[in-house]
Amino acid sequence: MGSSNSSPVLSLNRLFIILVLPLLTFAPPTVFGCFTSIFNFGDSLSDTGNLFGNCVSEEPPHSCFPPYGDAFFHHPTGRFSNGRLIIDFIAQSLGLPLLQPYLGVGRRRISIQDFEKGLNFAVAGATALDEAVLREKGITNLPTNYSLGVQLEWFKNTYSFVCKSSSTATEKCRAILKSSLIVVGEIGGNDYNYPFIDERQNIEEIKSLVAPVVKAIGSAITELIKLGAQTLMVPGNLPIGCNPTYLKVYGTSVQNSENGCVNWLNEFSEYHNEQLLQELKQIRALYPRIRIIYADYYNSAMLFYDAPQDFGLTNTLQICLVNDKEALNTHRKYGYSSLCDNPSEYVSWDGMHLTEAAYEVIAIALLEGPYTTPQIKTSCISHNATTTLLQSQ
Repeated sequence: MGSSNSSPVLSLNRLFIILVLPLLTFAPPTVFGCFTSIFNFGDSLSDTGNLFGNCVSEEPPHSCFPPYGDAFFHHPTGRFSNGRLIIDFIAQSLGLPLLQPYLGVGRRRISIQDFEKGLNFAVAGATALDEAVLREKGITNLPTNYSLGVQLEWFKNTYSFVCKSSSTATEKCRAILKSSLIVVGEIGGNDYNYPFIDERQNIEEIKSLVAPVVKAIGSAITELIKLGAQTLMVPGNLPIGCNPTYLKVYGTSVQNSENGCVNWLNEFSEYHNEQLLQELKQIRALYPRIRIIYADYYNSAMLFYDAPQDFGLTNTLQICLVNDKEALNTHRKYGYSSLCDNPSEYVSWDGMHLTEAAYEVIAIALLEGPYTTPQIKTSCISHNATTTLLQSQ
Protein backbone atom coordinates (compact mmCIF):
# COMPACT_ATOMS: atom_id res chain seq x y z
CA MET A 1 0.00 0.00 0.00
CA GLY A 2 0.93 3.64 -0.23
CA SER A 3 3.15 5.24 2.32
CA SER A 4 0.52 7.86 3.16
CA ASN A 5 -1.47 5.34 5.23
CA SER A 6 -0.86 4.52 8.87
CA SER A 7 -0.81 0.91 10.09
CA PRO A 8 -4.34 0.99 11.65
CA VAL A 9 -5.78 2.02 8.29
CA LEU A 10 -3.78 -0.70 6.57
CA SER A 11 -5.28 -3.26 8.93
CA LEU A 12 -8.76 -1.94 8.28
CA ASN A 13 -8.16 -2.03 4.52
CA ARG A 14 -7.06 -5.66 4.69
CA LEU A 15 -10.04 -6.60 6.86
CA PHE A 16 -12.30 -4.89 4.32
CA ILE A 17 -10.71 -6.92 1.49
CA ILE A 18 -11.17 -10.23 3.30
CA LEU A 19 -14.62 -9.82 4.83
CA VAL A 20 -16.59 -7.21 2.92
CA LEU A 21 -15.63 -6.63 -0.69
CA PRO A 22 -15.96 -10.25 -1.90
CA LEU A 23 -19.57 -10.20 -0.71
CA LEU A 24 -20.32 -6.94 -2.53
CA THR A 25 -18.77 -7.62 -5.90
CA PHE A 26 -21.38 -7.65 -8.67
CA ALA A 27 -23.97 -6.18 -6.27
CA PRO A 28 -23.39 -2.42 -6.03
CA PRO A 29 -24.68 -0.94 -2.77
CA THR A 30 -27.58 1.47 -2.69
CA VAL A 31 -27.90 4.72 -0.80
CA PHE A 32 -31.17 5.90 -2.30
CA GLY A 33 -32.53 9.28 -1.31
CA CYS A 34 -29.14 10.75 -0.54
CA PHE A 35 -28.80 13.11 -3.51
CA THR A 36 -31.19 14.05 -6.29
CA SER A 37 -28.61 14.65 -9.04
CA ILE A 38 -24.90 14.68 -9.86
CA PHE A 39 -22.73 17.28 -11.57
CA ASN A 40 -19.33 15.94 -12.64
CA PHE A 41 -16.05 17.45 -13.84
CA GLY A 42 -13.04 15.46 -14.98
CA ASP A 43 -11.33 13.56 -17.78
CA SER A 44 -11.69 10.18 -19.52
CA LEU A 45 -12.08 8.35 -16.20
CA SER A 46 -15.56 9.88 -15.96
CA ASP A 47 -16.43 11.09 -19.49
CA THR A 48 -19.80 9.52 -20.31
CA GLY A 49 -19.88 10.73 -23.92
CA ASN A 50 -18.76 14.34 -24.27
CA LEU A 51 -16.41 13.41 -27.12
CA PHE A 52 -19.00 11.24 -28.84
CA GLY A 53 -19.85 14.06 -31.23
CA ASN A 54 -16.31 13.75 -32.60
CA CYS A 55 -17.03 10.26 -33.94
CA VAL A 56 -17.70 11.72 -37.40
CA SER A 57 -14.40 13.65 -37.44
CA GLU A 58 -11.26 12.73 -39.37
CA GLU A 59 -9.65 11.44 -36.16
CA PRO A 60 -12.46 9.90 -34.08
CA PRO A 61 -11.81 8.89 -30.48
CA HIS A 62 -11.17 5.21 -29.83
CA SER A 63 -14.30 5.12 -27.68
CA CYS A 64 -16.44 5.54 -30.81
CA PHE A 65 -15.91 1.94 -31.86
CA PRO A 66 -16.60 -1.56 -30.52
CA PRO A 67 -15.71 -3.27 -28.30
CA TYR A 68 -15.84 -0.11 -26.18
CA GLY A 69 -19.08 -0.31 -24.20
CA ASP A 70 -19.67 -4.00 -24.91
CA ALA A 71 -19.80 -5.24 -21.31
CA PHE A 72 -22.88 -3.27 -20.20
CA PHE A 73 -24.25 -1.09 -22.99
CA HIS A 74 -23.49 -3.55 -25.82
CA HIS A 75 -22.44 -0.64 -28.03
CA PRO A 76 -20.05 2.34 -27.80
CA THR A 77 -21.28 5.28 -25.71
CA GLY A 78 -18.16 7.42 -25.65
CA ARG A 79 -16.96 5.88 -22.38
CA PHE A 80 -13.30 4.87 -22.38
CA SER A 81 -13.91 1.38 -21.04
CA ASN A 82 -15.67 -1.81 -21.99
CA GLY A 83 -18.60 -0.79 -19.78
CA ARG A 84 -19.53 1.43 -16.86
CA LEU A 85 -17.26 3.91 -15.11
CA ILE A 86 -16.97 4.78 -11.43
CA ILE A 87 -19.38 7.69 -11.89
CA ASP A 88 -21.94 5.29 -13.39
CA PHE A 89 -21.78 2.96 -10.39
CA ILE A 90 -22.11 5.93 -8.03
CA ALA A 91 -25.16 7.19 -9.91
CA GLN A 92 -26.77 3.74 -9.83
CA SER A 93 -26.08 3.41 -6.11
CA LEU A 94 -27.89 6.71 -5.55
CA GLY A 95 -30.87 5.50 -7.56
CA LEU A 96 -30.16 8.11 -10.24
CA PRO A 97 -30.03 7.76 -14.04
CA LEU A 98 -26.64 7.55 -15.69
CA LEU A 99 -25.16 11.00 -16.11
CA GLN A 100 -25.92 12.84 -19.36
CA PRO A 101 -22.92 14.41 -21.17
CA TYR A 102 -23.07 18.20 -21.36
CA LEU A 103 -21.98 18.40 -25.00
CA GLY A 104 -24.77 16.01 -25.95
CA VAL A 105 -27.46 17.99 -24.15
CA GLY A 106 -25.85 21.30 -25.10
CA ARG A 107 -26.48 20.73 -28.80
CA ARG A 108 -30.07 21.66 -28.06
CA ARG A 109 -31.54 24.27 -25.75
CA ILE A 110 -30.81 23.21 -22.15
CA SER A 111 -33.87 23.44 -19.91
CA ILE A 112 -34.20 23.56 -16.16
CA GLN A 113 -35.45 19.95 -16.39
CA ASP A 114 -32.13 18.98 -18.00
CA PHE A 115 -30.25 20.84 -15.26
CA GLU A 116 -32.30 19.11 -12.58
CA LYS A 117 -31.15 15.71 -13.86
CA GLY A 118 -27.51 16.70 -13.45
CA LEU A 119 -24.83 17.08 -16.10
CA ASN A 120 -21.42 15.62 -16.86
CA PHE A 121 -18.79 18.13 -17.99
CA ALA A 122 -15.87 15.67 -17.96
CA VAL A 123 -14.02 15.29 -21.26
CA ALA A 124 -11.46 12.68 -22.21
CA GLY A 125 -7.99 14.19 -22.42
CA ALA A 126 -8.88 17.11 -20.14
CA THR A 127 -6.29 18.68 -17.87
CA ALA A 128 -6.58 20.62 -14.63
CA LEU A 129 -4.39 23.42 -16.00
CA ASP A 130 -5.36 25.44 -19.06
CA GLU A 131 -3.63 24.66 -22.33
CA ALA A 132 -1.72 27.98 -22.38
CA VAL A 133 -0.22 27.29 -18.94
CA LEU A 134 0.95 23.81 -19.96
CA ARG A 135 2.43 25.07 -23.22
CA GLU A 136 4.45 27.63 -21.27
CA LYS A 137 5.88 24.70 -19.32
CA GLY A 138 6.89 22.91 -22.51
CA ILE A 139 3.97 20.46 -22.67
CA THR A 140 2.63 20.72 -26.20
CA ASN A 141 1.28 17.23 -26.98
CA LEU A 142 -2.26 18.10 -25.88
CA PRO A 143 -5.09 16.40 -27.79
CA THR A 144 -7.85 18.65 -26.40
CA ASN A 145 -8.34 22.04 -24.76
CA TYR A 146 -11.17 21.03 -22.41
CA SER A 147 -9.42 21.94 -19.17
CA LEU A 148 -11.11 22.11 -15.78
CA GLY A 149 -11.40 25.87 -16.29
CA VAL A 150 -13.24 25.34 -19.57
CA GLN A 151 -15.59 22.82 -17.95
CA LEU A 152 -16.27 25.23 -15.10
CA GLU A 153 -17.15 27.96 -17.62
CA TRP A 154 -19.60 25.56 -19.28
CA PHE A 155 -21.23 25.01 -15.92
CA LYS A 156 -21.37 28.72 -15.09
CA ASN A 157 -22.79 29.60 -18.50
CA THR A 158 -25.40 26.86 -18.17
CA TYR A 159 -26.28 28.03 -14.67
CA SER A 160 -26.61 31.62 -15.86
CA PHE A 161 -28.75 30.66 -18.86
CA VAL A 162 -31.05 28.24 -17.03
CA CYS A 163 -31.20 29.64 -13.54
CA LYS A 164 -31.29 33.40 -13.94
CA SER A 165 -34.23 33.65 -16.28
CA SER A 166 -36.58 34.32 -13.36
CA SER A 167 -36.62 34.44 -9.56
CA THR A 168 -38.49 31.13 -9.55
CA ALA A 169 -35.80 29.50 -11.69
CA THR A 170 -33.07 30.92 -9.45
CA GLU A 171 -34.65 29.49 -6.33
CA LYS A 172 -35.17 26.13 -7.98
CA CYS A 173 -31.54 25.97 -9.11
CA ARG A 174 -30.34 26.80 -5.62
CA ALA A 175 -32.42 23.92 -4.31
CA ILE A 176 -31.01 21.64 -7.03
CA LEU A 177 -27.40 22.43 -6.08
CA LYS A 178 -28.13 21.97 -2.38
CA SER A 179 -29.44 18.47 -3.04
CA SER A 180 -26.76 17.48 -5.60
CA LEU A 181 -23.46 15.68 -5.37
CA ILE A 182 -20.77 17.69 -7.17
CA VAL A 183 -17.83 15.52 -8.26
CA VAL A 184 -14.63 17.41 -9.08
CA GLY A 185 -12.28 14.88 -10.64
CA GLU A 186 -10.46 12.75 -11.06
CA ILE A 187 -8.58 15.58 -12.81
CA GLY A 188 -4.89 16.38 -13.08
CA GLY A 189 -3.80 12.94 -14.22
CA ASN A 190 -3.37 14.10 -17.81
CA ASP A 191 -1.27 17.09 -16.74
CA TYR A 192 1.26 14.47 -15.66
CA ASN A 193 0.51 11.78 -18.24
CA TYR A 194 1.52 13.87 -21.23
CA PRO A 195 5.03 14.80 -20.03
CA PHE A 196 5.65 11.45 -18.32
CA ILE A 197 4.80 9.41 -21.40
CA ASP A 198 6.55 11.85 -23.73
CA GLU A 199 9.71 11.45 -21.59
CA ARG A 200 10.92 14.95 -22.42
CA GLN A 201 10.78 16.25 -18.86
CA ASN A 202 12.40 14.87 -15.73
CA ILE A 203 10.61 13.96 -12.53
CA GLU A 204 11.42 17.24 -10.79
CA GLU A 205 9.99 19.28 -13.67
CA ILE A 206 6.80 17.21 -13.63
CA LYS A 207 6.66 17.40 -9.83
CA SER A 208 6.64 21.19 -10.12
CA LEU A 209 3.24 20.86 -11.84
CA VAL A 210 1.60 19.42 -8.74
CA ALA A 211 1.20 22.70 -6.83
CA PRO A 212 -0.54 24.58 -9.70
CA VAL A 213 -2.64 21.51 -10.56
CA VAL A 214 -3.88 21.20 -6.98
CA LYS A 215 -4.47 24.95 -6.79
CA ALA A 216 -6.57 24.79 -9.98
CA ILE A 217 -8.69 22.04 -8.43
CA GLY A 218 -9.05 24.03 -5.23
CA SER A 219 -10.08 27.17 -7.12
CA ALA A 220 -12.76 25.25 -9.01
CA ILE A 221 -14.12 23.82 -5.75
CA THR A 222 -14.25 27.31 -4.22
CA GLU A 223 -16.12 28.70 -7.22
CA LEU A 224 -18.66 25.87 -7.09
CA ILE A 225 -19.21 26.48 -3.37
CA LYS A 226 -19.85 30.16 -4.06
CA LEU A 227 -22.42 29.14 -6.69
CA GLY A 228 -24.27 27.07 -4.09
CA ALA A 229 -22.69 23.60 -4.00
CA GLN A 230 -23.15 21.98 -0.58
CA THR A 231 -21.61 18.52 -1.04
CA LEU A 232 -18.54 17.88 -3.18
CA MET A 233 -16.58 14.69 -3.80
CA VAL A 234 -12.95 15.16 -4.86
CA PRO A 235 -11.08 12.03 -6.06
CA GLY A 236 -7.33 11.68 -5.89
CA ASN A 237 -5.18 10.16 -8.61
CA LEU A 238 -4.80 6.48 -9.41
CA PRO A 239 -1.48 4.62 -8.91
CA ILE A 240 0.23 5.37 -12.24
CA GLY A 241 3.05 2.97 -11.40
CA CYS A 242 0.63 0.10 -12.08
CA ASN A 243 -0.51 1.49 -15.43
CA PRO A 244 0.56 -0.76 -18.36
CA THR A 245 1.39 2.23 -20.56
CA TYR A 246 3.72 3.59 -17.89
CA LEU A 247 5.19 0.12 -17.40
CA LYS A 248 5.95 -0.02 -21.12
CA VAL A 249 7.66 3.39 -21.05
CA TYR A 250 9.53 2.84 -17.76
CA GLY A 251 9.86 -0.93 -17.92
CA THR A 252 13.50 -0.84 -16.83
CA SER A 253 12.61 0.84 -13.53
CA VAL A 254 12.79 -1.13 -10.31
CA GLN A 255 9.44 -2.79 -9.82
CA ASN A 256 7.72 -3.97 -6.66
CA SER A 257 8.41 -7.68 -6.35
CA GLU A 258 4.92 -8.39 -5.02
CA ASN A 259 2.60 -6.53 -7.39
CA GLY A 260 4.87 -5.56 -10.30
CA CYS A 261 4.09 -1.84 -10.07
CA VAL A 262 6.81 0.83 -10.29
CA ASN A 263 7.21 2.27 -6.81
CA TRP A 264 8.63 5.69 -7.67
CA LEU A 265 5.76 6.40 -10.05
CA ASN A 266 3.24 5.40 -7.40
CA GLU A 267 5.03 7.67 -4.96
CA PHE A 268 4.42 10.52 -7.40
CA SER A 269 0.67 9.75 -7.37
CA GLU A 270 0.75 9.73 -3.58
CA TYR A 271 2.56 13.08 -3.56
CA HIS A 272 -0.24 14.60 -5.67
CA ASN A 273 -2.85 13.09 -3.37
CA GLU A 274 -1.11 14.36 -0.23
CA GLN A 275 -1.01 17.89 -1.66
CA LEU A 276 -4.65 17.63 -2.66
CA LEU A 277 -5.62 16.56 0.86
CA GLN A 278 -3.84 19.62 2.26
CA GLU A 279 -5.74 21.86 -0.17
CA LEU A 280 -9.06 20.28 0.86
CA LYS A 281 -8.17 20.79 4.52
CA GLN A 282 -7.69 24.51 3.90
CA ILE A 283 -10.98 24.78 1.99
CA ARG A 284 -12.84 22.95 4.77
CA ALA A 285 -11.47 25.46 7.27
CA LEU A 286 -12.80 28.34 5.15
CA TYR A 287 -16.21 26.68 4.57
CA PRO A 288 -16.93 24.52 7.65
CA ARG A 289 -20.59 23.96 6.72
CA ILE A 290 -19.75 22.54 3.29
CA ARG A 291 -19.26 18.77 3.00
CA ILE A 292 -16.08 17.99 1.06
CA ILE A 293 -15.47 14.27 0.57
CA TYR A 294 -12.05 13.00 -0.47
CA ALA A 295 -12.32 9.86 -2.63
CA ASP A 296 -9.23 7.69 -2.27
CA TYR A 297 -8.88 6.27 -5.78
CA TYR A 298 -5.27 5.30 -5.08
CA ASN A 299 -5.80 2.87 -2.21
CA SER A 300 -9.11 1.56 -3.51
CA ALA A 301 -7.29 0.60 -6.73
CA MET A 302 -4.36 -0.89 -4.81
CA LEU A 303 -6.86 -3.40 -3.41
CA PHE A 304 -6.88 -5.31 -6.69
CA TYR A 305 -3.27 -4.63 -7.60
CA ASP A 306 -2.17 -6.17 -4.29
CA ALA A 307 -4.75 -8.97 -4.11
CA PRO A 308 -6.47 -9.44 -7.51
CA GLN A 309 -7.66 -12.95 -6.63
CA ASP A 310 -9.98 -11.48 -3.99
CA PHE A 311 -12.02 -9.90 -6.79
CA GLY A 312 -11.94 -12.58 -9.45
CA LEU A 313 -9.22 -10.75 -11.36
CA THR A 314 -6.39 -12.75 -12.88
CA ASN A 315 -4.50 -10.09 -14.81
CA THR A 316 -3.53 -6.70 -13.39
CA LEU A 317 -0.66 -5.41 -15.54
CA GLN A 318 -1.41 -6.60 -19.10
CA ILE A 319 -3.74 -4.83 -21.52
CA CYS A 320 -6.98 -6.52 -22.56
CA LEU A 321 -7.43 -4.41 -25.70
CA VAL A 322 -4.36 -3.68 -27.82
CA ASN A 323 -4.49 -0.92 -30.42
CA ASP A 324 -3.52 -1.85 -33.96
CA LYS A 325 -2.27 1.52 -35.24
CA GLU A 326 -1.89 0.25 -38.81
CA ALA A 327 -5.58 -0.65 -38.91
CA LEU A 328 -6.44 2.76 -37.46
CA ASN A 329 -4.43 4.59 -40.14
CA THR A 330 -5.67 2.40 -42.99
CA HIS A 331 -9.36 2.20 -42.18
CA ARG A 332 -9.81 5.46 -40.25
CA LYS A 333 -11.35 3.53 -37.43
CA TYR A 334 -10.13 1.78 -34.34
CA GLY A 335 -8.60 -1.61 -35.03
CA TYR A 336 -7.19 -4.22 -32.66
CA SER A 337 -4.42 -6.72 -32.73
CA SER A 338 -5.65 -8.46 -29.57
CA LEU A 339 -8.74 -8.63 -27.40
CA CYS A 340 -8.57 -10.76 -24.27
CA ASP A 341 -11.00 -13.66 -23.92
CA ASN A 342 -12.51 -12.47 -20.65
CA PRO A 343 -12.27 -8.70 -19.96
CA SER A 344 -13.97 -9.17 -16.57
CA GLU A 345 -10.75 -10.82 -15.35
CA TYR A 346 -8.56 -7.88 -16.44
CA VAL A 347 -7.82 -4.59 -14.70
CA SER A 348 -6.55 -2.65 -17.71
CA TRP A 349 -8.82 -2.19 -20.69
CA ASP A 350 -6.68 -0.30 -23.21
CA GLY A 351 -3.49 0.56 -21.39
CA MET A 352 -4.63 3.89 -19.91
CA HIS A 353 -8.18 3.08 -18.81
CA LEU A 354 -9.61 0.33 -16.66
CA THR A 355 -12.23 -2.34 -17.29
CA GLU A 356 -15.74 -2.16 -15.90
CA ALA A 357 -14.75 -4.91 -13.43
CA ALA A 358 -11.94 -2.77 -12.00
CA TYR A 359 -14.06 0.37 -11.87
CA GLU A 360 -16.73 -1.57 -10.01
CA VAL A 361 -14.28 -2.59 -7.29
CA ILE A 362 -13.20 1.04 -6.83
CA ALA A 363 -16.79 2.27 -6.73
CA ILE A 364 -17.83 -0.28 -4.12
CA ALA A 365 -14.75 0.51 -2.03
CA LEU A 366 -15.72 4.19 -2.08
CA LEU A 367 -19.37 3.57 -1.29
CA GLU A 368 -18.99 0.86 1.35
CA GLY A 369 -15.40 0.93 2.57
CA PRO A 370 -13.05 3.29 4.36
CA TYR A 371 -12.01 4.99 1.12
CA THR A 372 -13.93 8.27 1.35
CA THR A 373 -13.09 10.90 3.97
CA PRO A 374 -15.54 11.57 5.49
CA GLN A 375 -17.33 8.38 4.49
CA ILE A 376 -20.03 8.85 1.89
CA LYS A 377 -22.80 7.27 3.99
CA THR A 378 -22.07 9.59 6.91
CA SER A 379 -22.07 12.50 4.49
CA CYS A 380 -25.43 11.36 3.15
CA ILE A 381 -26.94 11.45 6.64
CA SER A 382 -25.44 14.88 7.27
CA HIS A 383 -26.57 16.09 3.85
CA ASN A 384 -30.17 15.01 4.36
CA ALA A 385 -30.32 16.56 7.83
CA THR A 386 -28.96 19.86 6.54
CA THR A 387 -31.32 19.85 3.55
CA THR A 388 -34.30 19.33 5.87
CA LEU A 389 -33.11 22.19 8.06
CA LEU A 390 -32.60 24.52 5.08
CA GLN A 391 -36.05 23.70 3.71
CA SER A 392 -37.66 24.53 7.05
CA GLN A 393 -36.04 27.96 7.24
